[in-house]
Amino acid sequence: MSRLALTRDKIYKTVARQLHGQVPCWVCGEHVLPAAATLEHIRPLSEGGNSHAENLAISHEVCNGQRHALGKVAESAQSPGQVQRRS
Repeated sequence: MSRLALTRDKIYKTVARQLHGQVPCWVCGEHVLPAAATLEHIRPLSEGGNSHAENLAISHEVCNGQRHALGKVAESAQSPGQVQRRS
């Protein structure tokens, strides 16, 4: 297993333990199953982000791909610094 996969599994298990088994997608807020989980850089590497744990979040593979296709995800007006959740 690659180092990235081990990091994803470790973060997923940590979040699942903290939230009693529910791991929300960082982009859409819906539960992410382990098989669909990917690591998302909160601040993209292209914008000076890093791959440290505090800059990584779990998201669905589809949500992660859509975010990259759009370039950015709108910030939530109600929670600055958080991603605007899909309705």
